[in-house]
This record gives sequence, structure tokens and C-alpha cells, in this order.
Amino acid sequence: MKNPIWITGAGIVSAIGLDKLEVLDALLHGRSGIGPVRYLSTTHTEFPVGEVPLSNEELQARLGIPAGTPMIRTALLGMWALQEALQEARLDPGLLPQTAFLSGTTVGGMDKSEQYYPDFLSNDTRNDYIALHDCGSSTELIADHFGRFGFVATPSTACSSALNAIIVGANLIRSGQADRVVAGGSECLTRFHLNGFHSLMILDPQPCRPFDASRAGLNLGEGAAYLVLERPETALARGIEPLATLDGYGNTCDAFHQTASSPEGEGAFLAMQAALQDAGLTPADVDYINAHGTGTPNNDSSESRAMLRLFHHQVPPVSSTKSATGHTTSASGAIETVICLLALQHQFLPVNLNWKEPMEEGIIPVQESRPQREIRHVLCNSFGFGGNDSSLLLSKWQKS
Repeated sequence: MKNPIWITGAGIVSAIGLDKLEVLDALLHGRSGIGPVRYLSTTHTEFPVGEVPLSNEELQARLGIPAGTPMIRTALLGMWALQEALQEARLDPGLLPQTAFLSGTTVGGMDKSEQYYPDFLSNDTRNDYIALHDCGSSTELIADHFGRFGFVATPSTACSSALNAIIVGANLIRSGQADRVVAGGSECLTRFHLNGFHSLMILDPQPCRPFDASRAGLNLGEGAAYLVLERPETALARGIEPLATLDGYGNTCDAFHQTASSPEGEGAFLAMQAALQDAGLTPADVDYINAHGTGTPNNDSSESRAMLRLFHHQVPPVSSTKSATGHTTSASGAIETVICLLALQHQFLPVNLNWKEPMEEGIIPVQESRPQREIRHVLCNSFGFGGNDSSLLLSKWQKS
């Protein structure tokens, strides 16, 4: 096994909580954050979503950003989650120039550009918002709110963006290019989002049911999450011990289809296999899998087959927490990694909500939060359009 990377801080905001404690409480009590549209301006109110329960104005006020400042929701959610991660890792502004920041997103500032595009065509009064359209702008806004990081980048690989940001950050540490990295992702809901997934006919007008025989699609969500990754020596210099370790990861691209996974789950299989090999572990070592588990007929069938192949039909406990948060698309990999971190720290299995009937040739997801054995190693899956599939393996911190 390669030298582990320490996770010394984490922050999260989602439909089930504004911080880790709230998210943990929701997971332990089986509460979902999916409900009717409240903040997104859309005519498609027939589709339930997982919205963060704060308006843009409330987020700005709580973050101390003056009213009227040009801002996008992706950046506001990212700032909210990042402040928790930085505080837990005790990273003050003076340490940020020696820290890299990677934030995955795909929607970026689409919420404002779709709102003000007609103004952009006819006048220049909303150009400050249009200028925040691209993905990198959201990352820069988040970073600038806290100071100046030494390196800033924006991975954008659809729904695997945030997990790939974590992988890129880990590679920066392993390669010696960085001692400390903050990595994750942020994504807000937009009409572009909702209409795009609706056009693919994969939105469910009912609460989603990952791995259920009656599954009919996903519920979109939003949120943000970040991890602080460090070399052990840089953390110890501040008197910090890890919350857990990042031991392995894998990224593959099966390029089977623009928006569908291969029937046999080839990309998912290879990504999970690579993460295990990178960590020097075997399938039998895995105690829990947080599945990509979107609730679509294609994904859940493909991912099930990949897990059955890799684990030789001895699949460890599996669940999809998208049944609680909604599918937070580009942010999902980071949000679910923080959920995996909570599972390791508090020794529980996140329940797969809304599941009733087993699907054909599929896995049966977690219905009981009490684990049958100690949770030491967990896999987190995040799969993007085009077959860009990623998995990472977290391990419980064992103090020697």
C-alpha cells in the first residue's frame, strides 16, 4: 500500500443538513431532504428536488457578503461547505498560499446566466453576472472569499467532477507537488439542469428508489463538500490528527455511450478494482460501498453487475444516499465521500431510503444502519456521463 493521505478536515452542505452534524443526524434517523421545488424558478414543479434550505440572500447574509454583490449559488454553497472544512483542519488564511484548492463543478454560474441572458442581449446592466458563467469563476469566487490559495483548478467531468477533484488533489500530494490540498465540489440547481435531465427522460416525479424494482429515475439535488488532504508531517506540525485516511482511488473511462453506462458496468468495475489495488486491499476488506446509485434503470443495473463481478456475489453492505440528498451531480462525489467519512467515524451504515422490492439481478441495499462488523474500509463511487467513472477508498484511522 502506498503511503496514506490524511484527511484532516471536512465540510458539507446539502438538502439534509447545513453541516456535518446536521447531515449525520439526518442519516442516523433516515430523513430525506427531497421535496417540492422551493427556490428554483421553474415551471416543472412536478419533479421533487433536494434543495439546500437557504435562499441566496440568506446564504450571502450568513457569509457576510454585502447585498447586491454579483454572486452565483454554486459559489455560495461552496463557500458555506469550505468554511467548515478549513475550520476543522485549523487552516487559517496564512496557510492558504501553501495549499492547493480544487473544486469540481459543471453548472458553474448557469443559474444567473440563464436568468439574465435576455438582458445580456439587449443591455449591459447584468454583465457582471454573465461574467460568472464559466465553471472556473465559481472556484475563484470560493477561493477569494477565504484568501489566496497557492494553486486553484476546476475539474469538470460531469457527475464525477468532485471525486476527480479529490483524486487530482491526492495525485498532487503523492507526486510531491503539494503538501496540502483542499478538494471537493459544488453544484446548484438550475433550469438548465432540470430541463436537461428531463429531456433524457430520467427524472422521477416520485421520491427516487435506487436499486428498487420500481425505480423510474432520479431526483436532482444540490450542495457542496470539501476535504482537507495532507501529508502526515504537515498535519502533525499543527498538532492535527486525521479523521480518516485516503488509501486508494481509481479513474477509468469506458466511453460506452454519452449518457448511459455499459450493461456489464465495465467502467465501474475497473474503477473500483483500481481503487482496491491502489490501496493494497482485496474485495473482502471492504465493509461498505456508497454507490453512485442514481435510481435510473440503467445505472443501477450496470452498477449492480459491476459490484457482483468484483465481489464475486459476496457484495458488502451497499447503499445510495441520493435517496436522501438527491443527485447533486458534479458535487455528489465529495458529498458522498463526506458521508462515507461520517460512516467510518460513527460506525453506522447509511440506509438506502424508499427501497421495497429487489430488482432483477441486482444488489439488495442497506436497510439497517447497525453494521454487522466494524467498518474499517469504505468505497465511494461516482460516475459521470461519457463513462468517466471514479472510485476512492477511505479507511478508518488507526492510531499506532
